[in-house]
Amino acid sequence: MSEFLSLLSQRAGLVALALALLALPLILKLLHWVRRALQPKRHVVVDGSNVMHWKDNTPDLLVLRAVVAELKRRGYTPGVVFDANAGWKLMGRYRHDGAMARLLGLPVAQVMVVPKGQVADGWILAAARDLGAPVVTNDRYRDWAGAHPEVTEPGRLIRGGVREGKVWLDLGEG
Repeated sequence: MSEFLSLLSQRAGLVALALALLALPLILKLLHWVRRALQPKRHVVVDGSNVMHWKDNTPDLLVLRAVVAELKRRGYTPGVVFDANAGWKLMGRYRHDGAMARLLGLPVAQVMVVPKGQVADGWILAAARDLGAPVVTNDRYRDWAGAHPEVTEPGRLIRGGVREGKVWLDLGEG
């Protein structure tokens, strides 16, 4: 009987080890998810109307999508703000927040098309200030420096572009 219990105990140990090895990838994925969920969000505001012109100065949704994807890959939570005419430039008709969000694969809460007749720059800079976030743009906002002196601080404006068909961002991360 003691041999039987010893054999049973060995097999139970092997089964437990096998189950633990099978569950390891799931456990690691869960730990990664928990770690990311607990990290504070690193917000960034994207000047959508500026970024969509980075390739050959022509409106291009794919460039904007690539920038959003790269920011997310690097752990940022992007918010994209557009001038009211962005939909016209990209698709020949007006597009509201929800439509632009769907095109970018973002929640509607992360996308804004400013009201007709208003300049997006003020909205972009106000959002960046409220979030303590940098802005992805090649605009220097010189006309806004009086009301938003933070635009002159290093790292507040993230430049980028398209080089050899690939998006680049100067995130100052080396």
